[in-house]
Amino acid sequence: MELILPDWTGAPPNIGAFCTTRSGGCSTGPYDDGAGGGGLNLGVHVGDDADAVARNRALLRGLLPQEPAWLSQVHGSTVADAGTVSGAPRADACIATTSGAVCVIQTADCLPVLFCDAGGAVVGAAHAGWRGLAGGVLENTVRRMRDTGASRILAWLGPAIGPQCFEVGQDVFDAFVACDRAAATAFVPQSGHAGKYLADIYALARLALQRAGVEQVSGGGLCTVTDERRFYSYRRDRVTGRMASLIWLK
Repeated sequence: MELILPDWTGAPPNIGAFCTTRSGGCSTGPYDDGAGGGGLNLGVHVGDDADAVARNRALLRGLLPQEPAWLSQVHGSTVADAGTVSGAPRADACIATTSGAVCVIQTADCLPVLFCDAGGAVVGAAHAGWRGLAGGVLENTVRRMRDTGASRILAWLGPAIGPQCFEVGQDVFDAFVACDRAAATAFVPQSGHAGKYLADIYALARLALQRAGVEQVSGGGLCTVTDERRFYSYRRDRVTGRMASLIWLK
Protein backbone atom coordinates (compact mmCIF):
# COMPACT_ATOMS: atom_id res chain seq x y z
CA MET A 1 0.00 0.00 0.00
CA GLU A 2 1.50 3.31 -1.11
CA LEU A 3 0.76 6.27 1.17
CA ILE A 4 1.32 10.01 0.80
CA LEU A 5 2.57 11.67 4.00
CA PRO A 6 2.04 15.40 4.68
CA ASP A 7 5.25 17.38 4.22
CA TRP A 8 4.44 20.02 6.80
CA THR A 9 7.17 21.53 8.96
CA GLY A 10 6.37 22.25 12.58
CA ALA A 11 3.62 19.68 13.07
CA PRO A 12 3.60 18.32 16.64
CA PRO A 13 4.82 14.74 17.22
CA ASN A 14 1.44 13.45 18.45
CA ILE A 15 -0.18 13.72 15.00
CA GLY A 16 -0.80 10.81 12.65
CA ALA A 17 -1.74 11.60 9.05
CA PHE A 18 -1.59 10.24 5.53
CA CYS A 19 -3.41 10.06 2.20
CA THR A 20 -4.02 6.77 0.45
CA THR A 21 -3.40 6.12 -3.23
CA ARG A 22 -5.16 3.70 -5.59
CA SER A 23 -2.73 0.82 -4.98
CA GLY A 24 -2.67 -1.98 -2.44
CA GLY A 25 -6.28 -3.09 -2.26
CA CYS A 26 -8.77 -5.64 -3.57
CA SER A 27 -10.87 -3.74 -6.11
CA THR A 28 -10.89 -4.65 -9.81
CA GLY A 29 -12.05 -3.15 -13.10
CA PRO A 30 -12.17 0.67 -13.14
CA TYR A 31 -11.42 0.66 -9.40
CA ASP A 32 -8.11 -1.22 -9.73
CA ASP A 33 -4.59 0.11 -9.25
CA GLY A 34 -4.24 1.22 -12.86
CA ALA A 35 -1.87 -1.61 -13.67
CA GLY A 36 -4.16 -4.62 -13.46
CA GLY A 37 -3.68 -5.21 -9.74
CA GLY A 38 -6.00 -4.67 -6.82
CA GLY A 39 -7.10 -1.11 -6.17
CA LEU A 40 -7.66 0.49 -2.77
CA ASN A 41 -11.04 2.05 -3.50
CA LEU A 42 -12.59 3.23 -0.23
CA GLY A 43 -15.85 4.66 -1.59
CA VAL A 44 -19.06 2.71 -0.97
CA HIS A 45 -21.09 4.90 -3.34
CA VAL A 46 -19.24 4.55 -6.65
CA GLY A 47 -20.47 1.20 -7.96
CA ASP A 48 -17.63 -1.01 -6.76
CA ASP A 49 -18.23 -4.48 -5.31
CA ALA A 50 -19.31 -4.03 -1.69
CA ASP A 51 -17.18 -6.91 -0.42
CA ALA A 52 -14.08 -5.48 -2.09
CA VAL A 53 -14.67 -2.07 -0.50
CA ALA A 54 -15.20 -3.72 2.89
CA ARG A 55 -11.88 -5.55 2.54
CA ASN A 56 -10.17 -2.32 1.49
CA ARG A 57 -11.55 -0.50 4.51
CA ALA A 58 -10.36 -3.35 6.74
CA LEU A 59 -6.86 -2.96 5.31
CA LEU A 60 -7.00 0.76 6.04
CA ARG A 61 -8.34 0.15 9.54
CA GLY A 62 -5.22 -1.88 10.33
CA LEU A 63 -3.16 1.31 10.05
CA LEU A 64 -5.37 3.35 12.38
CA PRO A 65 -6.13 3.57 16.10
CA GLN A 66 -9.86 3.07 15.47
CA GLU A 67 -12.50 3.15 12.74
CA PRO A 68 -12.46 6.50 10.90
CA ALA A 69 -15.42 8.87 11.21
CA TRP A 70 -16.78 8.32 7.69
CA LEU A 71 -18.95 11.14 6.35
CA SER A 72 -21.63 11.46 3.68
CA GLN A 73 -20.01 14.24 1.68
CA VAL A 74 -22.36 16.63 -0.11
CA HIS A 75 -20.05 19.44 -1.32
CA GLY A 76 -21.18 21.64 1.55
CA SER A 77 -19.49 23.39 4.47
CA THR A 78 -20.78 21.55 7.56
CA VAL A 79 -18.13 20.43 10.07
CA ALA A 80 -18.66 17.33 12.23
CA ASP A 81 -16.82 16.13 15.35
CA ALA A 82 -15.02 12.84 14.66
CA GLY A 83 -15.13 11.96 18.34
CA THR A 84 -18.93 12.02 18.59
CA VAL A 85 -20.34 11.15 15.16
CA SER A 86 -22.44 8.06 14.59
CA GLY A 87 -23.42 6.65 11.24
CA ALA A 88 -22.25 8.77 8.34
CA PRO A 89 -23.49 12.34 8.88
CA ARG A 90 -23.91 14.76 5.98
CA ALA A 91 -20.80 16.89 6.34
CA ASP A 92 -17.70 17.81 4.36
CA ALA A 93 -15.26 18.37 7.18
CA CYS A 94 -14.54 17.09 10.65
CA ILE A 95 -12.34 17.89 13.62
CA ALA A 96 -11.02 15.79 16.51
CA THR A 97 -9.87 16.78 19.98
CA THR A 98 -9.70 13.32 21.54
CA SER A 99 -6.87 10.83 21.12
CA GLY A 100 -7.62 8.10 18.60
CA ALA A 101 -10.60 9.75 16.88
CA VAL A 102 -9.81 9.65 13.14
CA CYS A 103 -10.92 12.38 10.74
CA VAL A 104 -11.34 11.13 7.16
CA ILE A 105 -12.19 12.74 3.82
CA GLN A 106 -12.68 10.92 0.50
CA THR A 107 -11.65 12.47 -2.82
CA ALA A 108 -10.98 11.74 -6.49
CA ASP A 109 -10.09 15.24 -7.81
CA CYS A 110 -11.57 17.48 -5.10
CA LEU A 111 -9.00 18.91 -2.72
CA PRO A 112 -8.41 17.23 0.66
CA VAL A 113 -7.07 19.63 3.31
CA LEU A 114 -5.61 18.34 6.57
CA PHE A 115 -5.19 20.59 9.61
CA CYS A 116 -3.43 20.46 12.94
CA ASP A 117 -2.59 23.05 15.55
CA ALA A 118 0.99 23.60 16.68
CA GLY A 119 0.07 22.66 20.23
CA GLY A 120 -1.13 19.20 19.25
CA ALA A 121 -4.59 19.68 20.75
CA VAL A 122 -6.87 19.48 17.70
CA VAL A 123 -6.80 18.17 14.13
CA GLY A 124 -9.18 18.48 11.20
CA ALA A 125 -9.86 17.42 7.64
CA ALA A 126 -11.91 19.10 4.92
CA HIS A 127 -13.26 18.04 1.52
CA ALA A 128 -12.84 21.09 -0.70
CA GLY A 129 -14.41 20.82 -4.11
CA TRP A 130 -15.19 24.15 -5.72
CA ARG A 131 -18.65 24.39 -4.15
CA GLY A 132 -17.31 23.67 -0.68
CA LEU A 133 -14.44 26.11 -1.16
CA ALA A 134 -16.77 28.87 -2.31
CA GLY A 135 -19.15 28.01 0.53
CA GLY A 136 -16.52 28.41 3.23
CA VAL A 137 -15.72 24.83 4.25
CA LEU A 138 -12.10 25.68 5.04
CA GLU A 139 -12.98 28.79 7.04
CA ASN A 140 -15.63 26.83 8.96
CA THR A 141 -13.12 24.10 9.82
CA VAL A 142 -10.59 26.64 11.09
CA ARG A 143 -13.31 28.36 13.11
CA ARG A 144 -14.37 25.09 14.75
CA MET A 145 -10.76 24.29 15.58
CA ARG A 146 -10.27 27.69 17.19
CA ASP A 147 -13.50 27.26 19.14
CA THR A 148 -11.90 24.23 20.79
CA GLY A 149 -8.81 26.25 21.77
CA ALA A 150 -6.52 25.59 18.81
CA SER A 151 -3.32 27.60 18.77
CA ARG A 152 -1.42 28.35 15.54
CA ILE A 153 -2.98 26.21 12.79
CA LEU A 154 -1.07 24.42 10.05
CA ALA A 155 -2.66 23.16 6.82
CA TRP A 156 -1.61 20.65 4.16
CA LEU A 157 -3.13 20.50 0.68
CA GLY A 158 -3.36 16.93 -0.57
CA PRO A 159 -3.64 15.45 -4.09
CA ALA A 160 -6.26 17.17 -6.28
CA ILE A 161 -6.98 18.16 -9.85
CA GLY A 162 -4.12 20.34 -11.06
CA PRO A 163 -4.40 23.85 -12.51
CA GLN A 164 -3.74 22.65 -16.08
CA CYS A 165 -6.67 20.19 -15.94
CA PHE A 166 -9.45 21.97 -14.04
CA GLU A 167 -11.60 23.59 -16.72
CA VAL A 168 -14.59 25.44 -15.27
CA GLY A 169 -17.35 27.74 -16.47
CA GLN A 170 -18.36 31.31 -15.75
CA ASP A 171 -20.52 30.22 -12.81
CA VAL A 172 -17.48 28.97 -10.91
CA PHE A 173 -15.48 32.13 -11.63
CA ASP A 174 -18.39 34.32 -10.52
CA ALA A 175 -18.96 32.34 -7.30
CA PHE A 176 -15.40 32.94 -6.10
CA VAL A 177 -14.95 36.51 -7.28
CA ALA A 178 -18.23 37.50 -5.61
CA CYS A 179 -16.67 36.53 -2.27
CA ASP A 180 -13.11 37.76 -2.90
CA ARG A 181 -12.04 39.81 -5.91
CA ALA A 182 -8.50 38.48 -5.46
CA ALA A 183 -9.79 35.05 -6.49
CA ALA A 184 -9.71 36.21 -10.12
CA THR A 185 -5.95 35.61 -10.07
CA ALA A 186 -6.61 31.86 -9.72
CA PHE A 187 -8.38 31.66 -13.10
CA VAL A 188 -6.86 31.66 -16.59
CA PRO A 189 -9.34 32.50 -19.41
CA GLN A 190 -9.40 29.95 -22.23
CA SER A 191 -8.62 31.63 -25.53
CA GLY A 192 -11.45 31.21 -28.02
CA HIS A 193 -13.83 29.81 -25.39
CA ALA A 194 -15.90 32.57 -23.81
CA GLY A 195 -16.81 31.88 -20.20
CA LYS A 196 -14.32 29.03 -19.86
CA TYR A 197 -11.33 29.09 -17.49
CA LEU A 198 -8.60 26.93 -16.07
CA ALA A 199 -8.93 27.16 -12.28
CA ASP A 200 -6.18 26.64 -9.72
CA ILE A 201 -7.92 24.93 -6.81
CA TYR A 202 -4.71 25.08 -4.74
CA ALA A 203 -4.50 28.87 -5.14
CA LEU A 204 -8.18 29.24 -4.24
CA ALA A 205 -7.62 27.17 -1.10
CA ARG A 206 -4.58 29.26 -0.12
CA LEU A 207 -6.66 32.44 -0.47
CA ALA A 208 -9.38 30.97 1.75
CA LEU A 209 -6.84 29.90 4.35
CA GLN A 210 -5.21 33.32 4.24
CA ARG A 211 -8.59 34.92 4.92
CA ALA A 212 -8.99 32.53 7.86
CA GLY A 213 -5.62 33.52 9.29
CA VAL A 214 -3.78 30.29 8.52
CA GLU A 215 -0.25 31.34 7.58
CA GLN A 216 1.58 28.02 7.31
CA VAL A 217 0.26 26.06 4.32
CA SER A 218 2.16 23.26 2.58
CA GLY A 219 1.47 20.69 -0.13
CA GLY A 220 -0.57 21.39 -3.24
CA GLY A 221 1.75 19.93 -5.85
CA LEU A 222 0.15 16.56 -6.71
CA CYS A 223 -2.30 16.28 -9.62
CA THR A 224 -4.82 13.45 -9.52
CA VAL A 225 -5.69 13.74 -13.22
CA THR A 226 -2.20 13.47 -14.71
CA ASP A 227 -0.79 10.93 -12.21
CA GLU A 228 -2.86 7.93 -13.30
CA ARG A 229 -0.48 5.46 -11.65
CA ARG A 230 -1.13 6.75 -8.15
CA PHE A 231 -4.51 8.43 -8.09
CA TYR A 232 -8.16 7.92 -8.91
CA SER A 233 -9.64 10.79 -10.93
CA TYR A 234 -13.32 11.38 -11.63
CA ARG A 235 -12.53 14.07 -14.23
CA ARG A 236 -10.24 11.67 -16.09
CA ASP A 237 -12.16 8.38 -15.83
CA ARG A 238 -15.73 9.18 -14.62
CA VAL A 239 -16.20 5.66 -13.21
CA THR A 240 -13.47 5.39 -10.60
CA GLY A 241 -12.66 4.87 -6.93
CA ARG A 242 -11.98 7.19 -4.02
CA MET A 243 -8.84 7.87 -1.98
CA ALA A 244 -8.92 8.85 1.69
CA SER A 245 -7.04 11.55 3.58
CA LEU A 246 -6.89 10.91 7.32
CA ILE A 247 -5.58 12.61 10.46
CA TRP A 248 -5.77 11.89 14.18
CA LEU A 249 -4.24 12.65 17.56
CA LYS A 250 -2.08 9.84 18.91
